[in-house]
Amino acid sequence: MLAVDREHEYHNSLAAASTGVGADVVDYLPGQGVLVVAFIPEAITYDDSAVAANLTRVAASVRRLHAGPAFANRFDIFAIQRRYLDIMRDNAFRLPDGYGELLPVASRMEVALAVHPEDLVPCHNDLLAANFLDDGLAVRIVDYEYSGANEPGFEIGNIAQEAHLSTEQLAALVAAYYGRADAGLIARATLWGIASAYAWTLWGTIQSGLGAGDFDFWAWSMDKFDRARTSFADPGFEKLLDTVGAAR
Repeated sequence: MLAVDREHEYHNSLAAASTGVGADVVDYLPGQGVLVVAFIPEAITYDDSAVAANLTRVAASVRRLHAGPAFANRFDIFAIQRRYLDIMRDNAFRLPDGYGELLPVASRMEVALAVHPEDLVPCHNDLLAANFLDDGLAVRIVDYEYSGANEPGFEIGNIAQEAHLSTEQLAALVAAYYGRADAGLIARATLWGIASAYAWTLWGTIQSGLGAGDFDFWAWSMDKFDRARTSFADPGFEKLLDTVGAAR
């Protein structure tokens, strides 16, 4: 249901490992969903504050991943969101109040981001803090379930969204990754972060609808949705759309 392809995950994990960013792949059992990767010794798992304190090192590892071998598939957060919404409706799962009313706003964002797209690179696409491991030499990146070719700006914006980075920290991450922090790049990453929060909301509501585990997926989803809804309503949202549509 959640758009995970194990064959793609395996291929992309091998590609990531070849860059030195991902963990080495030890074994894979086709058709059984079993992937074994090497343990990274003496590594510290990041939390949000560690991401914020290591933006330059995080950007360097992400850049290294993006420069590596091509991934096997394309990742499109807007297509994922539409797929998830169909699953929600088909299963009559509970949808957050007001989610549907924001679909036209999300569509405008998708159109704006498509005006001047970036070249696609191998992206992780799910860089919450816990997927960063610091072994003392470099920041390693694990868990390639949602990996696929995507725009670098999505990766940057999603990191900011997942780690709850401030506007200033997002700008610093953009500067660390691109070597510059012009308004167009910052606006693009900002919009991708909003898009990811809006889409990943449904990842959690599907889990909630399925009764998956003891974790409170509904509360997790509402945090995503509240931040997306607040961003959509922000007076600066229209300026972000204008900036992305005009910037090259």
